[in-house]
Amino acid sequence: MPIYEYQCKACSHEFEALQKISDKALVDCPKCAKPELRKKVSAAGFRLKGGGWYETDFKSGKKKNLAGDAGKPKSSGESKSA
Repeated sequence: MPIYEYQCKACSHEFEALQKISDKALVDCPKCAKPELRKKVSAAGFRLKGGGWYETDFKSGKKKNLAGDAGKPKSSGESKSA
């Protein structure tokens, strides 16, 4: 679930709310109770973690080794780089 930032235009109170994407935007300020809340535009902070994501996904050419390949034995056609 995303975290949205809100700011009240009446009292300038700022806070974050954990909401579903399908939830309607909040309207009433929890501090002054006026219907003056506005969603703020902010950068999302997230971390790609777990299986299926590789640090080299966007590299090209011979630099594209997948995470976990370091432990696999190299085939006879590949040479070790120093």
